Order: sequence, then structure tokens, then C-alpha cells
Amino acid sequence: MTANFNRKIYYYKDYYLDFFNQLKPDVKKKFNWTLQLIVTLNRVPEKFFKHITGTTGLYEVRVEVGSDIFRVFSFFDKENLVIIVNGFQKKAQKTPKSEIDLAERLKKQYFDEKS
Repeated sequence: MTANFNRKIYYYKDYYLDFFNQLKPDVKKKFNWTLQLIVTLNRVPEKFFKHITGTTGLYEVRVEVGSDIFRVFSFFDKENLVIIVNGFQKKAQKTPKSEIDLAERLKKQYFDEKS
């Protein structure tokens, strides 16, 4: 069975991969499954992929394994290319501003390097 792809994923530098490589196998598996949803589904449920209000087009890839919660920031380049940047384990109700600020800087850096 072949999947139809609605989007492509690009890992910007090693930010995501460095984060991913430190995760436990079950969390890695869930991230891979979630990213597969993002590239194949027309409408990805907010539970897995959500726009972050108050940002300039940042989205978070959302993964929960047991009581552990993980987030990875992303944004769109053109309409169907999802750029994946930094990730972290969420330990508080509110997403840390420092993580959002880092994602905003990485987004700016990506587009600056592209032009």
C-alpha cells in the first residue's frame, strides 16, 4: 500500500534530529507515526498538529506517550513543505516562551538563508 503525500517534511539543520535521537524508542515511534499523519492527511487533527496563537505561523507537532508530553515546532514554506525545528519535553501547562522564541529565531534564520 502506498500513501498519498499532501505535504513534505524538511528537518532544518540538526535541531530536530538531535532532539529525536535522545528520545526513548516508544517516543520515537510515536513521533514517526505523527509525522506520517502530517504528510498524508488532508486535515491533521489539532491533537497532533496545532497552530500556536500569538506567533508568526508557528505550529507544534504534539506527541504524548503515557504521562510524558513532547512538542516540536514547525512552520510552512510554501503551502505543502513543513519545516521542522526545535523540540522539547513539556513539563508545564504553558509552553515555555524561550522555546517559542527559539523557534521564531530559527524560522527567521531559515528564510534569511533561503533568500
